[in-house]
Amino acid sequence: MRFFSFTRKKIALVLGVSLIAQSVLLHIQPAFAADTKTPAATTAPATTTAPTGGELKVNAKSAIVMEASTGAVLYEMNADEALPPASMAKMMTEYLAMESIKEGKFTWDSQVTASKNAADVIGSGQLIAENETLSFKDMFSAMSIYSANDASVAFAELLGGGSEENFAKMMNEKAKQLGMSDQAHFISATGLSRADLKNPPQSIEGETKMTARDAAILAYNILKDHKEVLEFTKIPSLKLRPTDKTPMINWNWMLEGNSTNANFKKYAYTGLDGLKTGSTDDAGYCFTGTAERNGMRLITVVMGTKTEPERFNETRKLLDYGFNNFEIKPFLNAKQEIDSLKIVNIKKGVQTQVPLVTKTGLTFVTKKGAKDTDFKITAEPLEESKLVAPIAKGDTLGKVKVSYNGQEKTADLIANEDVEKGSWIRLLFRSIKNFFGDMFKGIKGGS
Repeated sequence: MRFFSFTRKKIALVLGVSLIAQSVLLHIQPAFAADTKTPAATTAPATTTAPTGGELKVNAKSAIVMEASTGAVLYEMNADEALPPASMAKMMTEYLAMESIKEGKFTWDSQVTASKNAADVIGSGQLIAENETLSFKDMFSAMSIYSANDASVAFAELLGGGSEENFAKMMNEKAKQLGMSDQAHFISATGLSRADLKNPPQSIEGETKMTARDAAILAYNILKDHKEVLEFTKIPSLKLRPTDKTPMINWNWMLEGNSTNANFKKYAYTGLDGLKTGSTDDAGYCFTGTAERNGMRLITVVMGTKTEPERFNETRKLLDYGFNNFEIKPFLNAKQEIDSLKIVNIKKGVQTQVPLVTKTGLTFVTKKGAKDTDFKITAEPLEESKLVAPIAKGDTLGKVKVSYNGQEKTADLIANEDVEKGSWIRLLFRSIKNFFGDMFKGIKGGS
């Protein structure tokens, strides 16, 4: 037999290699896997476009439908043309005002005083007198329910160090941070055209402009970071002061709360609770709406309709299209095995392998009736240098990527059990065993 044909020289070689392996293992220093627990970087909303349904015709200059939890775009029409947004620009003023609350700079009970500049601004509002002081909450109610320009300028001066121009610079900076396009541009807190501003900014050129996609991205971020805005925007009417004879009437006719209002009930839409209307001669009639049904929230934008009712009728088309044709589909669950990568090999451990499961689940916005075969799954482990014991249950050891119709999401694959570092003697004998195993495989397969 070939085995007994070994020469003494070959046997000596085997023993020599074993001794070398033992020497090396005796000098092994403790090796730990690299830290894989770093939080994933924050990403912009996934605005890749899902099926758009070319049969949908919208009577507006531009329009878009976005799913609110993912940022997936379900329909768009001319969504990247910069247009005047009118009072939809106040969504940025709202965002910055609520951000100041979250950062602890102010509370809802903080006092806000309107300057002469704020009290004199034209357009919607004109309810607040010069030097009148209201609580932050009441001033915000005027801005978000009644689209009050005076309240918006009061916030701009409060947050911008006394200057609406400085505040407009803050708006532009925040637009970049939120991932809005280079075309997004603000010159005031109100969205008024430059010709209508009594004190137009000297250091900021142009007019306030946004694309429909920009407006949707802004709404997406408001709902993600400051969802409390809906507690204001869903209110159909409210008295600014208890002593007022008449309430402020929300310009948003589509609010679900208007379902019993004789004037607006034909526009009321189940689940609709925001977000911001806007109109000027230059902008036409605009509306950023949001509604939630069956666990899915949509954001819609229409810009440049010709009449006030039309902006709501076209929004209804967009919402109906989104809710009738799309759904939220959970595709992976947390703690789920991935068939293509159930285990990974581990170096220097008591065990040589560890099972993997998903850290979090993944959900997608899909066409209704989408099949599992419509999804593409790929999984891969981390580089070998990071697959070294000791391993703690929950350590990230790989990634799984799922793609569906332009949407792409990833989840961490984590260890489903601990793997202790092996002792040197265990590693020594494993090394010897592997060495002889590989050698005998070579002999068996040799000529």
